[in-house]
Amino acid sequence: MTAAPRVLLLEDDPAIAGTVAFALQREGFEVYHVLLAGEARTELARGRHDLLLADVGLPDGNGIDLCRELRQSADARLRALPVLLLTARDEEIDRVLGLEMGADDHMGKPFSPRELVARVRALLRRSALAPAAPAAAGRFEVDDEGRRIRYAGTWLTLTRLEHGLLRTLLAAPARIHGREALLAAVWGDATEASDRTVDTHVKTLRAKLREVTPNEDPIVTHRGLGYGLADPTR
Repeated sequence: MTAAPRVLLLEDDPAIAGTVAFALQREGFEVYHVLLAGEARTELARGRHDLLLADVGLPDGNGIDLCRELRQSADARLRALPVLLLTARDEEIDRVLGLEMGADDHMGKPFSPRELVARVRALLRRSALAPAAPAAAGRFEVDDEGRRIRYAGTWLTLTRLEHGLLRTLLAAPARIHGREALLAAVWGDATEASDRTVDTHVKTLRAKLREVTPNEDPIVTHRGLGYGLADPTR
């Protein structure tokens, strides 16, 4: 028997949480509800959830900040965990900021429980299509022990930062990675790094990939959002 998908619901409003949990449970999902970001971190560390459904405004933090933490995590499973954010304001700045921090989808309150369930299902389907482990994605192969990456049968000659950038993209190949998330994951606390730094390294990385496949560009630019991989399942 297939286990029910497990959704971690982070919502401090009991009425909204009750509505969401009921809608999901009625459709066969297993829902675990927490009120605080700290409780969500504890649950996420246990590694038993398939998707995070998080409110943006919380008593002890922010759902966007939690999403950013996941995308910067050393745990590949947490970096790839689908995240859907809920917010009281359905404004463009909220949607863009959430996506920049690595969220997979965004819904403004009030929302239709039926649409919410449909979006959760869609995220889980997309997650299932991505490779279970980041060691291979399409024509990429990762040798973590040797700290090298092969593309279309050719081992790439990469700098440390180019390797980190490509490795981060491969960890969640179906995701759009915002520049801030890439900076945090690859450059860490380097004060001289900026959005321009990311763009420059993507350019040099693209050039090396095109040396292998001149007519293809596996890195896709999503204007205003960040970078991702083209057709990661191929």
